[in-house]
Amino acid sequence: MKSDDLRALQTPLKDAYKTDPEKAVVTLHAEGDLSGDGIACKIDTGRALVEAGLHPATGGPGTQACSGDMLLEALAACAGVTLKAVATALDFDLRGGKVKVEGDLDFRGTLGVAKDAPVGFRDIRLTFEIDTPEPQERIDSLLKLTERYCVVFKTLTAPPPVTVDVKKTAAA
Repeated sequence: MKSDDLRALQTPLKDAYKTDPEKAVVTLHAEGDLSGDGIACKIDTGRALVEAGLHPATGGPGTQACSGDMLLEALAACAGVTLKAVATALDFDLRGGKVKVEGDLDFRGTLGVAKDAPVGFRDIRLTFEIDTPEPQERIDSLLKLTERYCVVFKTLTAPPPVTVDVKKTAAA
């Protein structure tokens, strides 16, 4: 896709959002199904059904997706799409590359083994390996804008409030 093509797609949206900011607010949804045997939760991604379960470091079989991996995958996907969109908008010569995300977990926290061990990632590293002849100043600009506009990156680095609710349903 060329920058003019991207601009043609996004300009009407940007104009509409400037005129009516509420049009820009979209509620995304995710849903998991807790029915079934074992310690698992089935997530409908809209493309496939993914069964998430315990990581082997917490006693899981290793045959199901780990939600920690899924979080890192979401960051890699969002950062990659954002980088490519920004590169397109900037007419940046991006010939290819990879997005790599690693995160360190201390499973003592989630298993309640050590109160001083955090529950969740203690470090997450996002790395881009890009094939480009562009000068470093343009690469720096690409990275800065990717960080600014990547939804998952921004959510992890400046988390919004998260509310939790329980609704009891009648047993069938």
